[in-house]
Amino acid sequence: MIKFPTPHYDKLKACLNNPQLPPADLEGVQESLKQYQQWIKALESVTPGQADTVEKLVEETNRYQRFIELDLIFDSSDNFLYRQKGQLKLDNTILEEFLPQLIYRSLQGIDESFEIGPRNTFSGLSFLSSLGNIGQGGEPSLRTKNQDFVLGKKLYLKTAFDSGFHNYKLLESHLGYVCAECKTNLDKTMFQEAVATSRDLKIAVPASLYFLVCEFLDMMPVSIISTQIDDVLIVRKNKRLPANIRQQYKTPESRKRYRQSYADFLDSSKYYPDVFQRMINKIQILIDDTAPEIDKILKRGHF
Repeated sequence: MIKFPTPHYDKLKACLNNPQLPPADLEGVQESLKQYQQWIKALESVTPGQADTVEKLVEETNRYQRFIELDLIFDSSDNFLYRQKGQLKLDNTILEEFLPQLIYRSLQGIDESFEIGPRNTFSGLSFLSSLGNIGQGGEPSLRTKNQDFVLGKKLYLKTAFDSGFHNYKLLESHLGYVCAECKTNLDKTMFQEAVATSRDLKIAVPASLYFLVCEFLDMMPVSIISTQIDDVLIVRKNKRLPANIRQQYKTPESRKRYRQSYADFLDSSKYYPDVFQRMINKIQILIDDTAPEIDKILKRGHF
């Protein structure tokens, strides 16, 4: 059985054990761990491969996410959880944990031989060997990149100067057939970094897919035609809250006063199933793109 990564659960546990956690928030974090278990159980109960699989998985995640963002963080009677959101990462790790669950349960043709989740992936190979110092196996050097999400396989490379592989050098990495970078608020700098990453990935694994997945847009949209990014997915279909609005939520008293407006914003910024479905469809096409039979090719007249 595939072991799914748990970055969000790990942050919840770390928060619970954080000595700076105010006593007033202790009960809320403990309740969050219970809600987390219910969320995972709900995801596991969704039947894979059905027409509404993605919709149900997203629905369960929206329910849990609203609890974390509104009931736990925003409604806190202290400032710790809200002001330290960037460091605690209680809310923005939900997407990272949800994505592997979604991909695995929504695709057909993915078995347990694949690895799924954050991985350090292969992006290039060079040799440091020289005439004066040939080194062991040509002294291969891997160039790798940490990806927030990878659907791929473990890769082993062995190099030597003889066919018997004596005095060889063994390297280990991952081949990322599908890679994704997850961002909470996508800005121009993050986009430009993703452009460079996708280019390296496509050079190393030309048949791979690269997605830039963000919750909120914090930049002017630009064309990706000239890049190697397959899709920029804005899963909440919304822009980041303006700074002047966020300033209104600085204290527990002000958050209580503006709670309804924030709740309305969250309700309009849920995860949208059709955005995730677009990602699933593109990956499924890649899975189904096996070596074509010549009779079928001749019948349709193209390949």
